[in-house]
Formats: sequence, C-alpha cells, structure tokens
Amino acid sequence: MSNDIRPSIGLRPVINVSGTMTSLGASIVVPEAIAAMASILPHFVEINDLQRKASAVIARLTGGEAGFVTASCSAGISLAVAGAITGDNLLAIEKLPDVTSEKNEVLVQMGHVVSYGAPVDQAIRLAGGKVVLIGQATSTHRFHMENAITDRTAAAVYVVSHHVVDYGLLNLKEFVEIAHARGVPVIVDAASEYDLRIFLGQGADIALYSGHKFLGGPTSGIVAGRKELVRHAFLQNMGIGRGMKVGKESIFGVMAALEAWENRDHAGIRERETGSLNLWKKTLDGRPGVTALIEPDPTNNPLDRLRLIVDPEEAHITAWDLADALAKGSPPIIVRDHEVEHRYFYLDPCNLHPGQDVIVANRLAEELDKARASNEIIATPIENRSRHRFDGLLRWPD
Repeated sequence: MSNDIRPSIGLRPVINVSGTMTSLGASIVVPEAIAAMASILPHFVEINDLQRKASAVIARLTGGEAGFVTASCSAGISLAVAGAITGDNLLAIEKLPDVTSEKNEVLVQMGHVVSYGAPVDQAIRLAGGKVVLIGQATSTHRFHMENAITDRTAAAVYVVSHHVVDYGLLNLKEFVEIAHARGVPVIVDAASEYDLRIFLGQGADIALYSGHKFLGGPTSGIVAGRKELVRHAFLQNMGIGRGMKVGKESIFGVMAALEAWENRDHAGIRERETGSLNLWKKTLDGRPGVTALIEPDPTNNPLDRLRLIVDPEEAHITAWDLADALAKGSPPIIVRDHEVEHRYFYLDPCNLHPGQDVIVANRLAEELDKARASNEIIATPIENRSRHRFDGLLRWPD
C-alpha cells in the first residue's frame, strides 16, 4: 500500500483480518465519503438542516420514515432509549439520566447482554433506562417477555451480533410481536449488519447501524425508523446527546457512504473476498495439525470467513500463540480471535487492500513452519491472555 502514513507517526502497519472492528479503525473509508468530507469541511452549515438532508437519504436506504447521524451505534442505543423514556418533553430531556417518570424499564434478553468494547446494558443505563433482563443466557421463552412487560416498560432492545447467544432465544419477529401487542417500541442494535432494510422490515421501530463498518463511512452511528421515535431520539442532542454529537463532515460523509452503497459492486467484492479465502485455504490445506474451513457469517451477512482450527500436538503451537505470533510479526496480522480458547480463530477478508491476502498467506506459512520446526510445543497458558488483556490500556498513556 502506497502513501502509508502510519510508520511516520510511530504506528504499526497492521493488516486487518479481524473484520470491521472499532479497535482497528473499523473499515477502509470509501473514496466517495473522503471526498464529501473534504468538500464540506471549509464551509459553515446549519447542522439541523444538514441532518434533515441526511434523514432523507437514510430513509431511502433503510425503508424507515426518518433518520439522523450520531457519534456511534452505541450512542444510538442511548439516544433511542432516552427518546422512548422522555418523548419530546424538553425538561425531561435535560434531566436525564435522572428520570421524571417511572416508565424507564428496558427489556433485553439475557443472552443479548454482550460487550462490543463496552457493555450493551451500560448504553441503556446512560440514558436513564433500568435494564430488565428476560430469560436466561441460553433460553428465552414467550412467557419470560410477556410477563416482564409492565406499565413501567419504555422499550425493548434487540441485539444482532456475532457475540450474542445464537440459539434458544426469541427471534426478532417474535420479539416484535410480543412487544407490539403491549405497545412497547423495539430498538434493534444492528451495528455490524450488512442489510439496511431487514430489521425495520421485520417490525422494529428503530434500527441502529454503524456508519463506519460495512458502509465505509466516517466514525458514526445511524438511527433510522419511525418518524416520531427518531425525532424523540434526535431531541436528546439537547441533553445526553450533546456529548455524542457529530460534525458536518461526519454527517455529509455518511450521506455519501450511503449513496455509494447503492452503487457498490457487491458481487465483485464477494468475488475478491472468495479469492482471498481460497488462497488461504490452499496455503493451509495439508499442513500438520491445521484445519481450514470456509464458513458463512453467523448473523447472515453475505460474506464468509476462514476458520483456522489448530491441533497443538501436531502443529506444535496453540491457536492463541499462533494468533499472537501473527500480531507480533512483520507485518503485524490481526486475526479474529474472540473464541480462541476453543482452539481456533478466524480470518476475515473484508478489509484488505490489494495484495495483502498474499502477505497474510505467507505469514501464516512462515509462523506454522517455524512452530513445526520447534522441538517443543509452543503453548503458553491461555490464562495469560485474560490476565494481561488490558495491560496496554491501563498503562495509557505511556
């Protein structure tokens, strides 16, 4: 990749095969968004009018009645929940997170209370919401939700993510059916999802998307859905949303990214990603102790990833040590390792620059050859990862 600024400011030139992860910068911003941001930065605009223009684009792309741009999908959760609690009561908006009404309970399936870098339930509590967990971690039935709804229920939040429990829980259609039977609005956190229309199409009242993941826009969140609820969420910019504001460049950049999404060559992108996956599988097939499987995305996004399963007895290295070796090497390769204790990790091709798939293949072969040549199995305790996971963050700044 030419014109790489990272080494000049002391940053590692990492290659991202983890996916659209915020901790790595989420995604490669599309040229249309970059151009749009540059074009509006020198000029003054009336932000609320710009948000109205964004609303029209968001509505067209998502099938919602209205929308706006905020700081992140996490901000969107807080704003949507706050809107459900306060409505358009400006005094109540100013008082949050202290609530002026008892109607502030927010239902969430226990198996959906995950962390995306921060806890889902914290985003609700920041808005003054009282989280009411329904069901158990791996089991939610209709009676759990039906009996949890009371006169104090303000909203119900549904999370779509590879982190959530993917069995035994209420699906979105049933979740919506139960909520709407009692007049409860449904807010869907769909930060990393590809389909911009399906969740509102299945009955959600508000759908929240990341503007900077699959869309390839600037760091941002998109709130879309029913006009009244979107307006109530937008009014939170006079309260808790003030700290979640976005600038003119982010709003206009998201508008450009959405419009580019309409014209994107999705089939061509899939073809290139499939080529990378096949290259990696060919590199790994036949190597002792390594199994490479191409698998579909667990939340039905139209993409595949490669699961690399490691038998340390044969490969002479554990999956987590291989992941760490790739991350520490040159160039650093960051894999999708959130399930690495199960002896596998994933390679995601969606954020590669041309030629980087070959570099990844070569680094995999290099590290596996090095481990195989070792007389001892490279096997550090998995507990070390947990013990030291936040060391760098806790030392910040050095």
